[in-house]
Amino acid sequence: MTQEQLNRFSVISSLIDGHITVREAALSLDLSERQVKRLKKGVMEEGPEFLIHKNTGRSPKHAIPKETKEKIIALKLSEPYKDANFKHFQELLAEHEGIILSYSCLYSILTEAGIESPKKRRRFKPHRRRKRKPQEGLLIQMDASPFEWFGTKEQFALHGAIDDATGKIVGLYLTKNECLHGYFEITWQILKKHGIPASIYADRHSIFQSPKASKLTVEEQLAGKVVKDTQFGRAMNELGITLIPARSPQAKGRVERLWETLQSRLPVEFKIAGITSLEQANEFLTQYIDKFNALFAVEAKE
Repeated sequence: MTQEQLNRFSVISSLIDGHITVREAALSLDLSERQVKRLKKGVMEEGPEFLIHKNTGRSPKHAIPKETKEKIIALKLSEPYKDANFKHFQELLAEHEGIILSYSCLYSILTEAGIESPKKRRRFKPHRRRKRKPQEGLLIQMDASPFEWFGTKEQFALHGAIDDATGKIVGLYLTKNECLHGYFEITWQILKKHGIPASIYADRHSIFQSPKASKLTVEEQLAGKVVKDTQFGRAMNELGITLIPARSPQAKGRVERLWETLQSRLPVEFKIAGITSLEQANEFLTQYIDKFNALFAVEAKE
């Protein structure tokens, strides 16, 4: 018996012997008088065993088997899964291993085994986020991220585009370096699958804006002098798409947060799928976009 059960037995025994009243026993045990009467009757009929819970010493009915726990831990430490954060690992277990369990349960199993998630929670910094655009296609945020996408020391540039209203990825394409070809590829993906957006929000890279654009004096601008569009800029003009230059990385925060998520997830996904080349990666990305959007995209306000 536990200490709590021994204490209950002592109080109930005093009640049975007539040393205390039901009310005094109830106050002592912090129970209702009705509960005390039930305990008294049970002890008188069955003895001290009545106070021992029937499930004492048994595993809970829905407890995860020890073998399954050991398999989960072994998988998390294995090469394909070791770099996955806990949430991503939960999704991968369901998709590839047929193991479905809640996040809290998985978290308990892994932390009790001394495993920490590779993705640390950042300290909250209060700031005002810009509201999403109300309609899909009003604004597309576009950018590229150099990163070790294949888990090697070699970096490649992932070009991406995300819809501001929904958080939906509308284009992904991987190249050796950030380049015009990469941006044209994701623009082509947008046009084929979603149509022509109203505007594109990008940084001031020379692919989007001539370096001379910011050097025009007020006098030159008043005189009507303009800087020629870049090749990408001319293409957007012909499509009727407004190209908006961002003044800082923080201004296009939605696509910057996308890179944080993809840098955590894509190298793991590539490793599981055995992808090691640009050609394989770009073929995989066309399918991965739908998987990502099913998890993270939201409905547009309008």
